[in-house]
Amino acid sequence: MAERKEYPRPQFRRESWQNLNGAWEFAFDDKNEGKAQGWWKGDKKLGQKINVPFSYQYPASGINDKTVHDITWYRRTFVIEKKNVGKRVLLCFNAADYETDVWVNGIHAVTHKGGFAPFSVDITDYLNGAKNVLVVRCYDSLETTVPRGKQMWAKKPSGCHYVPNTGIWQSVWLDFFGQDCIESYSLRADIDHRCVHGEIHTMYALADEAEIVLTFQGKILQKQRFILPHKRTRFTIDFSNIAFDFNGLLWSVENPNLIAVDFTLYAKGEAVDVAHTRLGMRKIHIDENGKICLNNKPLYQRLILDQGYWEESGLTPPSAEALKRDIELAKAMGFNGARKHQKFEDPYFYYYAEELGFLTWCEMPSAYTFCKEEAAAITHEWQEILSVAKNFTSNIAYVPLNESWGVREICTDKAQQDFARSLYYLTKSIDGEKLVSTNDGFENVNPTDIVTIHDYEIEKAEQFPEKYKDGEYDGLYTQSFRLFAEGNKYEGQPVLFTEFGGMALKADEKSDTWGYNEGEESADSFYAHLTGLLQGIAQTEFQGYCYTQLTDVQQEINGLLRADHTPKFDIQKLKTIFETGKRKC
Repeated sequence: MAERKEYPRPQFRRESWQNLNGAWEFAFDDKNEGKAQGWWKGDKKLGQKINVPFSYQYPASGINDKTVHDITWYRRTFVIEKKNVGKRVLLCFNAADYETDVWVNGIHAVTHKGGFAPFSVDITDYLNGAKNVLVVRCYDSLETTVPRGKQMWAKKPSGCHYVPNTGIWQSVWLDFFGQDCIESYSLRADIDHRCVHGEIHTMYALADEAEIVLTFQGKILQKQRFILPHKRTRFTIDFSNIAFDFNGLLWSVENPNLIAVDFTLYAKGEAVDVAHTRLGMRKIHIDENGKICLNNKPLYQRLILDQGYWEESGLTPPSAEALKRDIELAKAMGFNGARKHQKFEDPYFYYYAEELGFLTWCEMPSAYTFCKEEAAAITHEWQEILSVAKNFTSNIAYVPLNESWGVREICTDKAQQDFARSLYYLTKSIDGEKLVSTNDGFENVNPTDIVTIHDYEIEKAEQFPEKYKDGEYDGLYTQSFRLFAEGNKYEGQPVLFTEFGGMALKADEKSDTWGYNEGEESADSFYAHLTGLLQGIAQTEFQGYCYTQLTDVQQEINGLLRADHTPKFDIQKLKTIFETGKRKC
């Protein structure tokens, strides 16, 4: 059975921690009687066992029950390890779906809404000296006004929507610190001015000083200690006088250089919190000629659509190494990045992406019914995701909406267009340096930094320059949808072809499976068809593409890898096809 034993948040790592993954007691609460019966008190043992952080719908959990259960309960005991007694204790969840309540020794500690964003709570004051009881209740209905991503809201999966993940589905652990800690932080590289900007947000405003040490290849670049006058303190670290060749510090796909960053908080001279992260010095922007640039050089993106599902564990990666292998396979097939589709992924995906030199796009999982409740839920959770994703070196673009999901009348409805615009500006207000595709695929709404096209109907190379003429996008339809929503026009943005392909093999087809196109007869016909598509893309002004998709997912069988993440095709042949046919930026 899969186990997740590694430190769960590698981009912001504390040395003192305790893993809470593994065997928990578990129960369904189909009659919604647990609260009334006092299950939260922790003195009632639950009837089943579950392997956290895997959701009950999948084999890795030890339960593998595909039926719908809206309410799930979890219970476990824990003892604080002797070396950490006397420290403050932060209970951390990387993700639990959807509305989560947590009790510690019968005391309610936190309520969190959102299925994809991490959250934490200081539980120090709720602990007993010896054994402690942790109880978690998750409520996750088939409601379509909350962000679901690709989790099906009907009783059975169909099309491109899959078996849900309910309850705790990412790691749970304890962090330990002194009388204060870093609650959140930001790090922003500025390669033009050769410096790093950032902010430290402390939890209790008791720390009065901070020290930041930046190290590259074992040698200290800069060390800076400064006063913390408020809970939120901004800082700038200057690299203009360092002894290193600055260009040799830059992060890129070819040279993914990373600078180690060590934070220490002090209260009256005593170190109260130590945490470690890292930073890539890189810049993503659109130049005056309309070209997307990485470190001031034109960037052509060869992306793979990655939905992040596994046969045995659903949305939960079976291990950190499984994420690393996916990235290594994607790079071996010729891709330089991934659009992580309808999911905010396990932190190790972004950790290995920045380490291996792999670009990533961050996408908000969709809800599916436009109303004030949907707008509130998306806005709230997107802010939580952005507050974490803004620090990932690999991340260069955001997708707040995909294919008008949850805003089906956006083409003509001013309110839905205004909602899309609000998400664009919200994203920019939190992380203004990355690209934003406001409504990815079609019915594009301005403002958007890039215009994106999804087209699974185009089949042959010669169709591309006929349909997608340079700069002539107004009035265009992609598939059966307008490329621009009514009242919006092309404003000279870079254009990317962000979904296409989706080809299955006929040999894999069954009555309940599907791909976007009629199945290919053989691997050779697949290579020929794919070659034609890439040759067609090369005849456009597109500044990159995203191929659908990395793996088969349940009934959807159009992956380059099987559902078990093993290759269907010759890796070298795919690399040759995907790396050729690139038009000069």
